[in-house]
Amino acid sequence: MIKRALAVTSLVLVAACGQPAPAAGPARTTLTVFAAASVQPAFDKIGLKLQNTRNIVTTFSYAGTQTLTTQLTQGAPADVFASADTAHMTTIESAGLIRGQSVLFGHNRLEIAVARGNPKGIHALADLARSGLVVVLADPSVPAGKYAQQALAKAKVTVHAASLEQQVTGVLSKVALGEADAGIVYVSDIVTSGQVDGVAIPDAQNVVADYPIAIVKGTQNLSAATAFVDLVLSTNGQAILRAAGFEGV
Repeated sequence: MIKRALAVTSLVLVAACGQPAPAAGPARTTLTVFAAASVQPAFDKIGLKLQNTRNIVTTFSYAGTQTLTTQLTQGAPADVFASADTAHMTTIESAGLIRGQSVLFGHNRLEIAVARGNPKGIHALADLARSGLVVVLADPSVPAGKYAQQALAKAKVTVHAASLEQQVTGVLSKVALGEADAGIVYVSDIVTSGQVDGVAIPDAQNVVADYPIAIVKGTQNLSAATAFVDLVLSTNGQAILRAAGFEGV
């Protein structure tokens, strides 16, 4: 019995030694993307797709575009920058921090965020000036805040905001939590939130936000950064953005 067991063990070892070693997969690459807070739902999906197809793991830093611009100009390391307006991207380009040129990857529009069911009966920008209504806006230094001021000016409406948030997601959160009756956000915020309702703003009063993306000059991961930007601009990337409420390019 002992000899038989040894023979079987020897056969197993021989068989194992005869099997080729499993092929090693491609090395995992990490990527840092600075992106406007409003693109988070879409970019999270794009990042996951890049990881599944190219084994590139993306770390996102989401914030107001003005905050990201300050961080980049102060030397914060990043591989890709996606802005919610062209003005801040121009600031980064003028500082010599962009590799090549930026390119537009999407457009967005504004919408009024209200509580589910619209209990305050808000139907237009003019309603935001009603007495007793708690309205929050993004700070004018934030692209969403700047666009909101432009839309209100077009509608000839003056709003005394209860607070000015440092990123558009702050406006969305306060409406969703019942801390505000209404706020001006992006269409994409309404589409992806699931916690608020949206009131459309007519084209004559609305503002189209242009979103550019670029590779940061100091990137140590040029191949991965290029892959991310290419995916954002691809048919698959554009479909993800459109599903999140953006208008494609």
